[in-house]
Amino acid sequence: MADDAAPLLSRRDGAVLTLTLNRPQALNSFNGALHEALIGALKQAAGDAEVRCVVITGAGRGFCAGQDLSDPAVAPDPTPGAAPKDIGDLIEARYKPLALAIHRFPVPVIAAVNGVAAGAGANLALNCDIVLAARSASFIQAFAKIGLVPDCGGSWLLPRLVGRAQAMALALLGDKCGAEEAQRIGLIWRCVDDAALAGEAQALAARLAAMPSRALAETRRAFDACDRLDLAGALSLEGEVQRRLGMSHDYLEGVSAFFAKRAPVFKDR
Repeated sequence: MADDAAPLLSRRDGAVLTLTLNRPQALNSFNGALHEALIGALKQAAGDAEVRCVVITGAGRGFCAGQDLSDPAVAPDPTPGAAPKDIGDLIEARYKPLALAIHRFPVPVIAAVNGVAAGAGANLALNCDIVLAARSASFIQAFAKIGLVPDCGGSWLLPRLVGRAQAMALALLGDKCGAEEAQRIGLIWRCVDDAALAGEAQALAARLAAMPSRALAETRRAFDACDRLDLAGALSLEGEVQRRLGMSHDYLEGVSAFFAKRAPVFKDR
């Protein structure tokens, strides 16, 4: 793909929207244009009732190498006495909205990791509901190597996914974690052969798109909320969510289809 192509490619296949990070010459690392395009596409998709699953992947040989360090937002000014860049502003303006947009998304989001996922690129993938990776893919928490800490939600995600011991080793050492190892330790859901990744991701997305979207999104929210609750609180939350879902079209449709021995047609979102 040409270097001057759009930073993000968008393709609709029925109810599945595929967003492809498209800066292959820079391993799809983030700059302002890519951030703006991805957030814009997610906002548009969140408001489109026809979209029932989103796949995020990368063009070329990488998924996303994290923040482009040549981006003026983070590149240090070599001028003697120049003020350092405030990376905290970058987090607030770009990465926090991106992570929250995915966590609050009304339908499932799949990461199809086709190559290296480093730094914020790794955590972009881990923010998604399901992570599918090519066998040659890798995940690198590269932050410590440039004097920073995991961002794009990494400090919250890593210990919840793999436990404190594994999370600390991944973050402090910054070593490459291959897809098979990532699956073994629970960092991702599954790795597949490279040639099968795109097809597997689209098949998974189509399956999720046919399911009750509201219930899937509520499952994500319940998992996140229950991190802060005891068992009694979790049981109460489950009751509140089931009360809402039990009054929905999709619950009635699911039960009706079960008794009629037919495939359900879910519509809620």
